[in-house]
Amino acid sequence: MAKFYAGLLDWHIGHEELGTAVVAASPQGPFLVFQQADGYQAPVWPPADGDQRPMMHFDFQVGDLDSAVAEAVALGATVAEFQPQENVRVLFDPAGHPFCLCRDGE
Repeated sequence: MAKFYAGLLDWHIGHEELGTAVVAASPQGPFLVFQQADGYQAPVWPPADGDQRPMMHFDFQVGDLDSAVAEAVALGATVAEFQPQENVRVLFDPAGHPFCLCRDGE
């Protein structure tokens, strides 16, 4: 997960140890901390009653939606089947968390 988001954001992994990694924009932050979760169950998209709901959600503004989607897929993301908006793409990170790429200015 840390390697995926570091690549997606062009940030670096500032710290890594067994079960924990920190991704940082700079030494002063901001930071994303990833920790191993035993028994993890990927959320369902779109959310459905009785299924695991999303536990987090990131929206990233991009200039070129198609190239941003291609870059995310090359890093390990998958494109969700259900797409609720034309100017937004819902993808899943390698652990199954949905996130959105949103075209700038819309």
